[in-house]
Amino acid sequence: MTTTLTPTSQAPLQDLIDLTGKSAIVTGGAMGIGLGIARRLHEAGASVLIADLDHAAAAESVAPLLAARPDSALAVHADVSDAEGVRRMVSSAVERFGSLDILVNNAGIYPMVPFTEMDAATFRRVLEVNLTGLFLCTKAATERMIEQGRGGRIVNVTSIDALHPSMVGLAHYDASKHGAWGFTKNVALELARYGIWVNAVAPGGINTPGTGGEANQENMEAFAAAIPMGRIGDPDDIGRAVLFLASELASYVTGTQIVVDGGRLLG
Repeated sequence: MTTTLTPTSQAPLQDLIDLTGKSAIVTGGAMGIGLGIARRLHEAGASVLIADLDHAAAAESVAPLLAARPDSALAVHADVSDAEGVRRMVSSAVERFGSLDILVNNAGIYPMVPFTEMDAATFRRVLEVNLTGLFLCTKAATERMIEQGRGGRIVNVTSIDALHPSMVGLAHYDASKHGAWGFTKNVALELARYGIWVNAVAPGGINTPGTGGEANQENMEAFAAAIPMGRIGDPDDIGRAVLFLASELASYVTGTQIVVDGGRLLG
């Protein structure tokens, strides 16, 4: 089945950014970049399912969304590397909100380990979450979107490491993110006939709980010094880019990657 969507030329700006009536899943959405994305999608009118391994944190993060708009958010426990868990996640969104229109594949891990000290189990686990998880979530969401017959949006959170290594200790992460970018392009090519646009956002250094702490302070300070804009990014910087790709502002955009790094890759 091929889905033909009506162009949005001359539509009022408020309509282009309005996600009212849409349902979104944000994986790894309990904090950091994922939460920044969930907040922006929700603000634009979408109902949002926040999926995370930490269910307590996910439940805490949806509370303000529910306070702003009742029945518009849901927290679920999900391991994106588990196929059955992913299917339950998608079913939960459809059961609660009636549809699935937007998927944001944000869940990812990045344990810092020099390659010379890295074991196979660590390498495999990073690929299971960052790449196999991306596949499983996209597969489950796509099946639902095709069944609905009205298209959809998939946004994969990659990294500037999908284009260029940022530091030593991330060989497994860089491999997964290069794979995520290649996957994005190929799936975008295949799913365009169904009206499903598939894109990526590549963050640079972003100030999140995962990048904080004294142990990583030196790395972050060195990283920030190389950013032309002179600052580490905020989760909302990524939320804004994802909102663009999830909205009708990006009605003619698929198979692309938006780099949000303050100019870091220019160096």
